[in-house]
Amino acid sequence: MQVGIDMGTVSGGQMARLDIEELLATRLLVQGNSGSGKSHLLRRLLEQSAEWVQQVVIDPEGDFVTLADKYGHLVVDGERTEAELVGIATRIRQHRVSCVLTLEGLEVEEQMRAAGAFLNGLFDADREYWFPVLVVVDEAQMFAPAAAGDVSEEARKVSLASMTNLMCRGRKRGLAGVIATQRLAKLAKNVAAEASNFLMGRTFLDIDMARAADLLGLDRRQAEMFRDLKRGNFVALGPALSRRPLPITIGPVETSARSSSPKLMPLPQSREDVEDLIFTPDPEEFTRPLTPRRITPAPRPTVDILAELSRATPVATASSSAETGGGRGSASSQPELSPEEREARLNTVLSEIIDDPQAAFRTDSVLYQDFLVRARMRRLPGPPLSLSDFRRRVAVARAGVDAETAASEGWQTALELSRRVSDDLQGVFLLLAKAALRKEPCPSDARIARAYGTHSARRARRLIGYFEEQGLAVAHTDFSGKRIVAFPDIEAETAPGDADGPDESYSEPDAAE
Repeated sequence: MQVGIDMGTVSGGQMARLDIEELLATRLLVQGNSGSGKSHLLRRLLEQSAEWVQQVVIDPEGDFVTLADKYGHLVVDGERTEAELVGIATRIRQHRVSCVLTLEGLEVEEQMRAAGAFLNGLFDADREYWFPVLVVVDEAQMFAPAAAGDVSEEARKVSLASMTNLMCRGRKRGLAGVIATQRLAKLAKNVAAEASNFLMGRTFLDIDMARAADLLGLDRRQAEMFRDLKRGNFVALGPALSRRPLPITIGPVETSARSSSPKLMPLPQSREDVEDLIFTPDPEEFTRPLTPRRITPAPRPTVDILAELSRATPVATASSSAETGGGRGSASSQPELSPEEREARLNTVLSEIIDDPQAAFRTDSVLYQDFLVRARMRRLPGPPLSLSDFRRRVAVARAGVDAETAASEGWQTALELSRRVSDDLQGVFLLLAKAALRKEPCPSDARIARAYGTHSARRARRLIGYFEEQGLAVAHTDFSGKRIVAFPDIEAETAPGDADGPDESYSEPDAAE
């Protein structure tokens, strides 16, 4: 069914129509400087299409929550755990409820993590729930930055990956991305390049005008037109809008944002007692509670904190030393360990963490914090492991390699090859390599998914495909349809295994426990 919604007017007063069904297949990119009417355009699009398609809005400023009153959108507060956001996103798709994820009040890094978790939940929904959804992301340059900024690399990767999935692979899952940005130059190119429809508003910087002109197929000299566009005026192009660049004026909206553009207001009449008004405190000020300003200090590296703690003398030890009249008690309370003993304690702590059935589904940062606490409780001397070293050890431990295999030349080669993939993929790679070296059946999708920290079997299959693309492995099936993964560099391959089989090494904990 073809549905055209009214976005406003074109020259001559004719209606500017946007084909919603075509938009679901081709995606939309909106650019405009602050004050160009970008949010007004998104609101017009959402209002006009509300009755035709499910909508999900990623709202960093809380401007779109007013849609709830008139159109029934569910408002989801982004100040939740990642697991909660994933669960809500899954149920949003299952029950086909339009919603606004408001990230107002969160720091930039927290906004990126929350948006990434929510978008991943939408993306990973089961196939039976792949209904069409219009996913609108305002200020997209924040969630898909072209370059690293002040946020952590982990948060940037999570957010950028979720935006890439939305724009590059979301169409088959029913997800139609509509992204809006103030500056094209700040938006990751692989995200912007997937849009086939464009609405370009007022912009002043040469680099942004040049990119906008390139996307619309305009001459570089015509790029100057973007400086002259008025508020609410855009140039449209794309199969859902127009086959040729078409200036349009966005129509009015029925709802309004909680914040609005500043307006001029006359100053109050001058008063003679103005000095008394300003410098004399109101008695109520002394009883009114102060609202602390939310300031997020720059975090100290965890490694530095743990190293400082390891050098400190516990209070109980210090007091006992003072009572005995000597400092020898402090030295004996934390004896020096040989490298072998320290390594054994490290392995014990790692084993305690990995043996937890739910550890596979927790992020590396959470597991790392648990490891640091346990190491401190065990009085483990010396500087703590860095996060990268911890991830490496966890990847090796999760592979479950025995001493004989660990000493083999093939395993050493596999360890070197695993450095060619990112930290989060090393555990999966080593799991498959171990199975190949020991001629074990190829692990099932469920087992691979758990090694990666997800429940998605589809993602497990994509990981094997990624290893093939990198030239690290070759996957094929035998005559019975069972999967075999071969590793040319270590001259080994797994035995045939059932890809759809259960995870034999894992069992759900008993509910009675």
